[in-house]
Amino acid sequence: MNYKEKINNKVYILGEVLTKAAFSHEVYGEGFYEMNVSVKRLSGQSDILPVTISERLIEANKLEVGSRLCAIGQFRSYNKVVDGKSKLMLTVFVRELCGEEYEQNPNSIALSGYLCKPPIYRTTPFAREIADMLIAVNRAYNKSDYIPCIAWGRNARFVKNLAVGEKIAISGRIQSREYTKKISETESKVMTAYEVSVSRLAAYDNVENFDLNYDFGDRKVKDSLLRVTV
Repeated sequence: MNYKEKINNKVYILGEVLTKAAFSHEVYGEGFYEMNVSVKRLSGQSDILPVTISERLIEANKLEVGSRLCAIGQFRSYNKVVDGKSKLMLTVFVRELCGEEYEQNPNSIALSGYLCKPPIYRTTPFAREIADMLIAVNRAYNKSDYIPCIAWGRNARFVKNLAVGEKIAISGRIQSREYTKKISETESKVMTAYEVSVSRLAAYDNVENFDLNYDFGDRKVKDSLLRVTV
């Protein structure tokens, strides 16, 4: 595996299964299921993340509500029609279950991709700088995943000057965030957004000097039970 492949889209999560597996789709006769997993932040709070996992991995590991899930995979996107409109959905696609917990941070992600929308830079009332961006990450079979990311402070200042089409590398964590969407003058609904909270980033020309602190992808995972290659 070369360097570019290693950082293209790699996720490690360690958490607790919160919901029963619900059928999502089938590929070449193999079923894939969705479940929510609670992953603790270093602060003690938790992110509730959507996870897609093969029925083989579920059965072999007897995953159920309350089970511990330690997994390596990718952060993927897909379009789903909701209320007659196409909506971008995000999920952690599990490729491999770990037989041991070897990463101190229970939620790590590394991506490299192309900026596909102009960054949105803003400051909060407390003068905190924030920049939102959407990154297109290439996947096999000419597919791409579109990943929302949020940068803070000096990273936000760096991002605001990037042009659409520039390639960048980032590392951070996947976070869930609740917000209230106004449906009508009298009705609102609590929604959940998922995004990558960026801790480090670099323009791709400088990526060789970018320490992702994300080396578990090159290590042999002991006692891994099964691997999914879709």
